[in-house]
Amino acid sequence: MSRPERWSRRPYRLRARAEGQARTRRRIAEAAVELHATVGPARTTIRAIAERAGVERLTVYRHFPDERALFAACSSRFLEDHPPPDLSGPMAIRDAAHRVEAVLLALYRFYRETEPMSTALLRDAPSVPLVGEYLDPYLAMLQQVGDALTAGWPARGTHRLLRATIGHALAFATWRSLALDQGLTDAEAATLMTALVRSTDALA
Repeated sequence: MSRPERWSRRPYRLRARAEGQARTRRRIAEAAVELHATVGPARTTIRAIAERAGVERLTVYRHFPDERALFAACSSRFLEDHPPPDLSGPMAIRDAAHRVEAVLLALYRFYRETEPMSTALLRDAPSVPLVGEYLDPYLAMLQQVGDALTAGWPARGTHRLLRATIGHALAFATWRSLALDQGLTDAEAATLMTALVRSTDALA
């Protein structure tokens, strides 16, 4: 083989190698996502990730040298398949009660779609500090949405009680109780929580 021919094959080999590494990295991230959603981050081990991904433990470490790198890839992979709901449309609804109900319905549908992962993350957050770090943006988003919904409500009653009720309605635990424990649909749960917000406003 002449030297020009060897040079022409090198970019192809490098590209194939890079693509193979990307596939392996993705397979490892997907294995971590699956384990986090089933056994939870606190019980997920590198050995279990390697076995599920079909690679050696050293391969996992080579792609993800520490826990933070693995969590970043896991989070990115999960959000790629389950992007958070766009609340800009619901938040633009003029009627306050309809706005609250639309926001809740969008969130509740997302909660149902991501229930196994959300349950595992919230359960393990106290024992795995890194999980808490990744939940902070989600919790901050709920805080901002709750503040905006409260500010946009023509309240006659106590602002503190109204804000607490809206915050309760937005919480994943509230949806889980109504939808999973009590068997309500997402729409039924959203309607019920909106009625609770209305009744809180009437307590003045």
